Amino acid sequence: MSDTPEVRPPVVTPVRVIIGLCLVAPFVAMLWVGSYAKTDPAFIGIPFFYWYQMLWVLISTALTVTAYQLWRRDQRARARQGGAAK
Repeated sequence: MSDTPEVRPPVVTPVRVIIGLCLVAPFVAMLWVGSYAKTDPAFIGIPFFYWYQMLWVLISTALTVTAYQLWRRDQRARARQGGAAK
């Protein structure tokens, strides 16, 4: 018998799709410059162009934390599943 660990192929699950969407959304939002390249509506005197990007800093943080938590939960579930199968 071989001492090498069993390598399982990657599995696409709905949770992993959500994780991917959480991580891709900020990139799409920031790369689509035409959607926010304007000055109105201003927020407390700050043009839309600037406050929209600063808002995405907070949104990106929340989405990254969400993705991380989902990933940890997915990894724990896979470890339990793998441990029960042996």
